[in-house]
Amino acid sequence: MLIENKSLDIFKDALELLEKGFQDLPEYDSNLDIAALRKILLKVAERMQNNFPYPHPMYAGQMLKPPHPIARLAYALSLWINPNNHALDGGIASSMMEKEAITELARMFSWKNHLGHICSGGTMANLEALWIAGNLQPGKKVIASQQAHYTHERICAVLKIPFDSVPCDNKARMDLNALKVLLEKGDIGTVVVTIGTTATGSVDPLEEIINLQLQYGFRIHADAAYGGFYILTKNLYPETLAVFSCLPKVDSIVIDPHKHGLQPYGCGCVLFRDPAVGRFYQHDSPYTYFSSNKLHLGEISLECSRPGASAVALWATQQLLPFTPGGVFANDLEKSRKAAIKFAEMIQNDLRFMTAMKPELDIVVWAPKAKSASEVSYLSKAIFKESALRHLHLALVNLPTSMIMDVWRGTEWDQDTVTCLRSCLMKPEHLDWIDRIWQALDSATFAALKY
Repeated sequence: MLIENKSLDIFKDALELLEKGFQDLPEYDSNLDIAALRKILLKVAERMQNNFPYPHPMYAGQMLKPPHPIARLAYALSLWINPNNHALDGGIASSMMEKEAITELARMFSWKNHLGHICSGGTMANLEALWIAGNLQPGKKVIASQQAHYTHERICAVLKIPFDSVPCDNKARMDLNALKVLLEKGDIGTVVVTIGTTATGSVDPLEEIINLQLQYGFRIHADAAYGGFYILTKNLYPETLAVFSCLPKVDSIVIDPHKHGLQPYGCGCVLFRDPAVGRFYQHDSPYTYFSSNKLHLGEISLECSRPGASAVALWATQQLLPFTPGGVFANDLEKSRKAAIKFAEMIQNDLRFMTAMKPELDIVVWAPKAKSASEVSYLSKAIFKESALRHLHLALVNLPTSMIMDVWRGTEWDQDTVTCLRSCLMKPEHLDWIDRIWQALDSATFAALKY
């Protein structure tokens, strides 16, 4: 079943309980035209059929993980109130729930004192982190790896902060020697460390970068939008576990609950280790912050109106599935990791394929063997299309040939990039479906190689 609906049975009960909290108010009838509403909603359902089957285990392409039913229900329930988490006037309960949810996220990184809030996504969260970095290190550069998310360069352009990129090694991680060359120039204010690149899931060498920080005095911002929740797991490679053990030492962290955290879009989060950076957010409003002397979330956020529904959904999910090591949530992440390892091993053992690098988290990148980069790219696209015909939905990624030419010996490098196949095995169900996924991939590859 693609569309889970059993949980809807409790939704009406929850709505009735919510309404009891306002039973002293005068009766009010919204006078809805139910027939018209039904007609349009059914049209919406028809239009929405024109989508890939993102919740299904056979969808193993992009970073699309379905929200947990508790998150969907809590989000929808809150919409009957429609709270705004900018100020307590707009969302008393949801603001408190956001603060509690943020405390739980910060606890994952062993931060007791912190400043943070929910954002509309990783882009806005990274913007706030780099905005703070620019205020603390005015005029100095922000640098990130060439495999870091493109949002960092765009954000720096918006903020008028100078930016530079650092070459990567053949594991798609920031190259330390190249980093040292840039640091020697003395104009670097912030190093963005990517904890799970969106292309390959690679994790930058944070431990060594922290050692360089002691020498050069830059800030470290961890873009853990994709990989941050893997701090709860134990089945990573030792060098990757070492990176996660260093995360409490960075200056700021971005993590996206709408990726691995089972939340609807958009739910990102920015966290600062030093609460004193809140001084840069200080502002006043002639009509907003009067309902409480306590800190309003709008006083520590660049965004103004923000959906309280995101906080309600995240808080509810944390109540059902605490974000703690050894819990159900962490165990499900470990299943995704196991699925990636198993899938990578199956690919490595098949003479038709080449792997680009071993998966550090749950993203697997591979390609069909061929004589040249152009032929590899052509066949990758053919397998991608044939897989979709078999209800297996993969993704494609373009990698620079300089990153993998030492890995794929004997390949003719007749172009600067090579197109590879890519899977994000984010769902714990992927572990149970790996054999069926493989069967579809095997059949698709057999068909594509006939082209």
